[in-house]
Amino acid sequence: QVQFVESGGGLVQPGGSLRLSCAASGSIFRIYAMGWYRQAPDKQRDLVASITTGGTTTYTNSVKGRFTISRDSAKNTVLLQMTSLKPEDTALYYCNTFPATRYDWGQGTQVTVSS
Repeated sequence: QVQFVESGGGLVQPGGSLRLSCAASGSIFRIYAMGWYRQAPDKQRDLVASITTGGTTTYTNSVKGRFTISRDSAKNTVLLQMTSLKPEDTALYYCNTFPATRYDWGQGTQVTVSS
C-alpha cells in the first residue's frame, strides 16, 4: 500500500510563501498523474493543482499565477510552491494521485495564513 507523506506547511503571513513536499513509496509518480488537494474546516476536500506524467499542469482558478506544482520522479516527490498566500488558502493540504481513487490519504500538512 502506498503511503503519502506531506510536509512543508506552517504559519505564514498574507503575501508570504511556502513550499510543500509530498513523498511516497514506490514509483507511482512515474505512473500516475498527481494532485495537491486541500480541505478547509467544514468544507470538502478539493483539488488545487495536478500534474501529468508528461508534465502538463492544471490549477484551480483561485491559485492560478500563485501556485506551481512540479514533480521529481527520481526523488519520488511532488512539490507545490505557493506564493502570495492569502488567508483563504488556509487548509490542510494533501497529495494523492489524480484522480484520488487508488490510495488512502496521508496525514496532510497544515497551512495557516494569518497576520
